[in-house]
Amino acid sequence: MPDKYLEPLPNWEPHERPSMPGSPATPLHAPPVRLAYALVSVLLGLTGGLGNALISVNLPYIQGDLGLTPTQGAWLPAAFLMVNVSANLILVKFRQQYGLRRFAEIGLTLYAILTIAHVFANNFPMAVLVRAASGFAGATITTLGTLYMLQAFRKAQVGKGLVIGVGISQLATPLAWLLSPALRDLGEWHRLYIFEAGMALCSLAAITVLKLPPGIRIKAFERLDFLTFALLGPALAMIAAVLAQGRIQWWLTQPWMGFSLVAALVLIIIAVGIEHHRRNPLLQTRWLGTSEMLRFAFGAIMLRFILSEQNYGAVGLLQTLGLTADQLQPLFVVILVGIIGGIAVSALVFSPKTMIPQILVSIVLIGIASFMDTDSTNQTRPHDLFISQGILAFASGMFLGPLMMIGFLRALQNGPTYIVSFTVLFSFTQSLGGLAGPALFGTFETVREKYHSSHLIENVSRADPLVVQRLQIQSQVYAPVQTDPTLQQALGTSQLSQAATREAHVLAFNDVFRLIGFVSITFLSWSLFHTLRLSYRRRKAEQAQAASSTSSNNAST
Repeated sequence: MPDKYLEPLPNWEPHERPSMPGSPATPLHAPPVRLAYALVSVLLGLTGGLGNALISVNLPYIQGDLGLTPTQGAWLPAAFLMVNVSANLILVKFRQQYGLRRFAEIGLTLYAILTIAHVFANNFPMAVLVRAASGFAGATITTLGTLYMLQAFRKAQVGKGLVIGVGISQLATPLAWLLSPALRDLGEWHRLYIFEAGMALCSLAAITVLKLPPGIRIKAFERLDFLTFALLGPALAMIAAVLAQGRIQWWLTQPWMGFSLVAALVLIIIAVGIEHHRRNPLLQTRWLGTSEMLRFAFGAIMLRFILSEQNYGAVGLLQTLGLTADQLQPLFVVILVGIIGGIAVSALVFSPKTMIPQILVSIVLIGIASFMDTDSTNQTRPHDLFISQGILAFASGMFLGPLMMIGFLRALQNGPTYIVSFTVLFSFTQSLGGLAGPALFGTFETVREKYHSSHLIENVSRADPLVVQRLQIQSQVYAPVQTDPTLQQALGTSQLSQAATREAHVLAFNDVFRLIGFVSITFLSWSLFHTLRLSYRRRKAEQAQAASSTSSNNAST
């Protein structure tokens, strides 16, 4: 069915015409204007992820200030992802019909108002509502930031602009670790929300002053689109909630998790059934169900999954050893530089021929970095992880842009209507991988910690002279404040037990690093196999086509 334009199309030059409805035109800008678009893109990209990163980094402090339990605290970052992953279901069509800037203005205004209101309403429901609004706004301004970055590049260099625009949001987490101590010193948790609201207001002002060029607006929405959203939105949100809470409330002890997964599966089946039989579906189920797209989805999830080594593995180990955010700042300077370096290298060498090699190199680097951390001890400090985490950060900065470009080109080959399906798929894989990594690796670490703890305790005997000496030393520490010998011995025993638990955690994290390394090797082998297989098939097809062309020419002669 031909598109129904909602406004007359300007008389664009061929190089200015948008590539699809909902995207802005690409006129030739003067260098100062290009720089302005790039700066606004950086602001938008950071705003889209920095708010949630600040909350995740400072979650223990916020829990204490608001009087939340660990279970309640985990709902704050979960609420962001629950809304963020489902908002992308309607984002593409909304910008095709109404323009993305209008959607961003609505989202940013609501987000800023709720964030400021939360400073005065210190309660758990308001905190969850603000995080949900942050997820809604983040889904819009992250895409908006990428579109602004594309305006800073000529159309021939759109791939490089996409790599940089998509990669900016990855800077949010290391920046949150670097900014958090100073923000907390200014005024507890309130300053975090005031800073977050300030970023939202600055972004709102920036997109109002420097507008994107007009694009093509078409009649995009149909009634069944809202039914699909009403089914898939809650389903994706329930999956995100289970992954966020599973490790904390434990998977097998909470019936609501099982019911949520069953309900999510039913809603997804109904939604897919509706979309599969629609004339103009919101999601192209036949295309998403092809082996090519299923492999893409699996690869995208696995890349985000194994990258959990950084945010959960290394940081979790150091926090278990008692290091605070102030002490972790040098490590996150290295991580920030590594991500910027990965994005820069990816953009510089970007081309259709280098997209897959960049992803393969990223997998190799992740595996190398993971195995480098497997010999961690209780004496491990941030400077011991500079090289491994720098390599891992470089890999994380290098893979995202090429991965998104591969999927985007596959969708665009089938037509603009497939972009909605790809956007939902890509967002879901990154959110699912980002949630599943800490959830599953955290579960594995807990199980391995119990194993190592029991093994260490079994080998502790009061008949061992070294154990007796350690208990005496631990007991003497309390001599100045506790004169009762029995209590001194009990406190010394408690300290020894805590030391054994700490050692068990260190061994468990080493097991996590080792597991991620082996998963990376397996994933690399799988990726190489399919890459070589597809290359072989393409070469055989070209040879067959050449032979057929030669036969036709001979017959004509």
